[in-house]
Amino acid sequence: MNFGQIFECDIANGEGCRTSLFVSGCTHHCRECFNPETWDFGFGQPYTSKTEDYIVESLKPVYIKGLSILGGEPMEPANQKEVRSLTERVKREVENADIWIYSGYRIEELMDPDNKRCHTEDTLTILQNTDVLVDGEFQAEKKNIMLKFRGSSNQRIIDVPPTLENYRNGINTVVIKKL
Repeated sequence: MNFGQIFECDIANGEGCRTSLFVSGCTHHCRECFNPETWDFGFGQPYTSKTEDYIVESLKPVYIKGLSILGGEPMEPANQKEVRSLTERVKREVENADIWIYSGYRIEELMDPDNKRCHTEDTLTILQNTDVLVDGEFQAEKKNIMLKFRGSSNQRIIDVPPTLENYRNGINTVVIKKL
């Protein structure tokens, strides 16, 4: 996996002061994407163990609320192994850090084991480590700059733990996060 940039003290991509990782690679190619250079899986620099160490350390100050992973597309199958590793490590090593993931895939697609476009052996573990999923492709015709933490009105801000609990109980209902 490659990444384009890391922002520390980011307040635009989730609640509170955060570290944001922008991964490379995206097959959605949304019209009017704000970050089209990240469509290329080779864009930026390689994600390494040093990169991961840097991110984890950046999350340790008490004023940092958590990690946001954006792109590109973090949930592209080619990116999921590294995203899984990072989310597992953050949950293990950084007490109280929450994790937000921005994905053009809808949670229903990600949860479907038959959807080989985005579901891998790593998907469920990533979601289990995720507190908030902002899902859905950016749609230029639904763009709204007044929305919090999303670019278009079709995108949802999902409270992942209760949504996964619903799915475990056979209730395929998404829980929207109250902001």
